[in-house]
Amino acid sequence: MNGPDPRDPHPMAGFPQVCFIKNTIANPNIIVGDYTYYDDPDDAEGFERNVLYHFPFVGDRLVIGKFCAIARGVRFIMNGANHKMSGISTYPFQIFGNGWEAAAPADGELPYKGDTVIGNDVWIGYDSLVMPGVHIGNGAIVAARSVVVNDVPAYSVVGGNPARVIKPRFAADVVARLEAVAWWDWPIEKVTQHLRVIVSGDVDALEACAGA
Repeated sequence: MNGPDPRDPHPMAGFPQVCFIKNTIANPNIIVGDYTYYDDPDDAEGFERNVLYHFPFVGDRLVIGKFCAIARGVRFIMNGANHKMSGISTYPFQIFGNGWEAAAPADGELPYKGDTVIGNDVWIGYDSLVMPGVHIGNGAIVAARSVVVNDVPAYSVVGGNPARVIKPRFAADVVARLEAVAWWDWPIEKVTQHLRVIVSGDVDALEACAGA
């Protein structure tokens, strides 16, 4: 056996609150890797409801890597939430029409921070909020109820509002080695074969497995 079927929305028998969400995403601008799961006893298949202000005409994407763990209540604010900030008022008069559309922002006047990108093997804790355009690096951990407004370095632990680095998980040279190994891109048979090493702290052993 080589682990659960990534095509199965609910890979844990009798435990429907865990969902491999790649199987439930309909929006083409939300891209999710294999084995990434969302844990929510209310509606694990309804992950898309947590991606807010994601309007197709804006064109931004939410990209989430493989083997991520996303807790209940995690939300992603997308660029469609932004209001024009260069004028006196930030009120979006134009959305109500009836003559107010004359105040519509010109191209480029609305803040736009690009795609939101979550790396591989990222753990995002309960009720956290990720703001537009943020990049969260591979192996990072986001503490519960964090508000992530800036990029998160790979293999770091962040928390708070605004989220700040609490500590690195590994030294910088070790992080570089782990990123080079990129175990999440191995064939699943190889991941299964070397699970004990992947969940250990032995980076030398992981590199040896990569070369095997």
